[in-house]
Amino acid sequence: MDPGDGRPRPILWLKIADPAVPLPEIPPGADIRVLLPADDRCTALAEALEAGGAQVRRVPFLLETEFVHDPGPGTPTPLVAQSEPCALVRGGRRGMVRSSGAAARAARDAFALLWHTHAPGIEPRPPTPVADILPTDWARFVAHPTLNPAQAEVIPAVLGSDRNLVVVAPTGAGKTIIGMAATLKAMLHQGRRAVWLVPQRSLTDELDRELDAWRRQGVPVERLSGEHAIDVERLRHARLWVATTEKFEAVSRTSSLRDAIDAVGCVVVDEIHLLGDDARGSTLEALLARIRDIGSSVRVVGLSATVSNADEIADWLRAALIQVSWRASQLSWQLPMITGHADWNVTDATRTRLAAAITHQVAGTGGSVLVFCGSKRNVRRTALVIAAGRGASVTGVHPDDVQRVHDTCAAAGIGLHYKGWDHRHDAERAFRERRFDVLVATPTVAAGVNLPARAVVVRDTQVGLGTFDVAIVQQMFGRAGRVGTGEREGAAFLITDQDERAQWQARLVAGNRVRSQIHASLPDHLLGEMVRGTVRTIGEAEQWWVQTLAFHQGNRSLDALHAAVRFLDDAGLVEREPQNDDDKGALTATDLGSLTARLMVPSTIGHALRVAVGALATPTDADHAEEILIDILAIHVPKLAQASVGDDGKAAVTNLVAARGRVLHGDGGRHDDGSAAPEQAADPQRGDLARAALLTAANSPEMFGRSTRDIAGVPAAAIYPVLEEAPRYLHWLASQGLLGTVHPWIAIVAADLGRRIRWRRCQPRRGAGRLLWMCEQMATASHLPELVPRMWEAATARGYPAPDWRPGPRPALCELDDAGYQELLRERACNVSITTDDARVVAEGPASSVLVVWNGNETGYHLRPLRRGTAQVPAALTAGGGTAVFTWRGDHKATGWLARYAGVSGRRPGAGLVDRVSGPDRGQ
Repeated sequence: MDPGDGRPRPILWLKIADPAVPLPEIPPGADIRVLLPADDRCTALAEALEAGGAQVRRVPFLLETEFVHDPGPGTPTPLVAQSEPCALVRGGRRGMVRSSGAAARAARDAFALLWHTHAPGIEPRPPTPVADILPTDWARFVAHPTLNPAQAEVIPAVLGSDRNLVVVAPTGAGKTIIGMAATLKAMLHQGRRAVWLVPQRSLTDELDRELDAWRRQGVPVERLSGEHAIDVERLRHARLWVATTEKFEAVSRTSSLRDAIDAVGCVVVDEIHLLGDDARGSTLEALLARIRDIGSSVRVVGLSATVSNADEIADWLRAALIQVSWRASQLSWQLPMITGHADWNVTDATRTRLAAAITHQVAGTGGSVLVFCGSKRNVRRTALVIAAGRGASVTGVHPDDVQRVHDTCAAAGIGLHYKGWDHRHDAERAFRERRFDVLVATPTVAAGVNLPARAVVVRDTQVGLGTFDVAIVQQMFGRAGRVGTGEREGAAFLITDQDERAQWQARLVAGNRVRSQIHASLPDHLLGEMVRGTVRTIGEAEQWWVQTLAFHQGNRSLDALHAAVRFLDDAGLVEREPQNDDDKGALTATDLGSLTARLMVPSTIGHALRVAVGALATPTDADHAEEILIDILAIHVPKLAQASVGDDGKAAVTNLVAARGRVLHGDGGRHDDGSAAPEQAADPQRGDLARAALLTAANSPEMFGRSTRDIAGVPAAAIYPVLEEAPRYLHWLASQGLLGTVHPWIAIVAADLGRRIRWRRCQPRRGAGRLLWMCEQMATASHLPELVPRMWEAATARGYPAPDWRPGPRPALCELDDAGYQELLRERACNVSITTDDARVVAEGPASSVLVVWNGNETGYHLRPLRRGTAQVPAALTAGGGTAVFTWRGDHKATGWLARYAGVSGRRPGAGLVDRVSGPDRGQ
């Protein structure tokens, strides 16, 4: 501002949370603005400041005390900011932290944002009837009779053009209805399929529930996420697919669905700012780069609340940009400051006290509060402190005693929420129904569950060893003041110490800037394009690179692309022909490359696994083989190597690793095989949780047949991600038996172990893999979760250790038709014969099978296809080694100790050998 003569006025902008704070000297002619708490304590101060010429605005729950002073140009004093620790935990000590330069500018800009947010006189805009915007016959697909101002502004652009759109609107602006309008246009107006991409499984759950009404209206909607089997025919029939980005990318690499994918006319991308996410962003970027291709007729509608460079993203997508300023409620954020301490424990305790104090203040006004913590243990600790502040007795309640934590906090009206917390769904429900007014959670709630509140408190700035991303913090903030819960104002607080506050102020003022992440997994996406057939030459690879966000943001060098091609070639995933002037060299994915892309195994991880297993000597027994294979996975698969457990489970993990997963039974201090329990070792090492989980699944399957909170003392929630991740890599290794790209023992052990882990609820023992394979084949992909356990139970109850029954009628539960079942019977490895004499080894079996032999004195092996159902090799190649045959459908037969994997040894108690002719479960 200037005084009227063109000269800028000095500014003095004050946030005052404590009316007793000493005020700075007020320069004459200054632009004085003051933010004060909206409570009676500050009424007299507000009146005095206004009488002195200051502009004053009131902010509910103002907790920051900060002064910004800029004397203006021509003065020797620079712009400075001074901030004070939050009075709620400061005690009697006062002391300002002074900053200048970029930190002071961030403080000035943060003040301006808060000042603007609380400007008076903003008139609410009335809703618009749905019939005024949407075609009359579409209104039945919308749950509400009116549209809010954001929806009324954007939907005409969605319907009036086929151009790509990027829509940036505040959290709570109702972007779901905007996405619905785009999908309805594609389905009902253009007669094409629509795809709705969401970032994680929990959001597919939520959106799927909202779309149930569409199903009732006759619109076939299918969801695609990791835990749901794919029914190809239902997908072909569906008009709308709701999918995670990763699942849709995997489906797009499936040749049987290419025609269904070609019928897609619109892709709605929820949370398009996740292009900048280091875990998910590269997959989304590769997908959009493909769609963005100049020849594509697929429309992209991107939705986001938190992207500061939306213009750049829109320009990349050749999209119109619509930025909505309207918000259903007023949201402001603050960074209450604590004083850091040399002792981390002191600082951590102060964070907890301040989070509890803010919660108490907001809840005292009848408002609800979401408290976000960076770890599960911090969730429990913080919830207990809040409960204690409400008069709950927490004496003797340890944060790791989860049941007592739940009971104590629930009685105080406090819910807890994180993955693995048994009561999280009850807590969600109680918080929505306002039976709980406080929910303490990890950030998964911000991204995956719609639980709005009056205030949000972010206790931590870090999760694990990493710092929160700005987008995650903004998502957490966005849960404050959501319409639908009676809230019209929202307050968000990020607790910071004096060393990090200025940086966080600058980051939040700047907003979430999306940067390409594709470099981190460039070989994977390039391989995916080759498998899909969109990249067949070096020249086409270069053209594909031009479509990426990375190229658009200035990464014009082709060096990284060419390095990715060289890596894929060296790893045996592609074959590269010499370059020529026309196409710069042909690129073809190998069978291994196609397998790797189809299973979404990161190429660098896969290559590391193959190098590691390739260096192994052939083991001499199944126990050793499984242990070393599990160890390789725990070392080389990052999600397994980095899996960790809280303090409450560390000792149990250490003991399970030492016991090789053999769980103690009874009170004798001995394992079920009679061996003594090991002495407790040191804290777990990297990969030990994965080792413990996988070894226990392998050697103590009886631990997994029932729903339980822990497995031998390790929380089930910690084990679950390991057991979900490992089977994909084991399946990838197992499938290479037919390709000859890993040693046969690796493929056979991986096949058996992978299925035993995947179907752990059946409590399968070593050798069960082939029978489980047969159950999978009979169930078909669409019915795996419900039918495989039933078929397994039926087969084992009849005493079948393997799928080697004689041909007969199709079992009742089998989803294959009669012809398909008979074909499956012919493709089993029980139809393989292996004969050996002094001169040669001869294998006979189903066509397209392969014979693999190895010598006990060598690490290599030799592969021969069964041409016309037979193959032979010199017997010398198997001296001291072994022989295996792999069928194209996934079955196997082997000699030596690998024969241990032909079927389950022995019979289940009480099982009888009946109905061998007909197969399992006939006539049920």
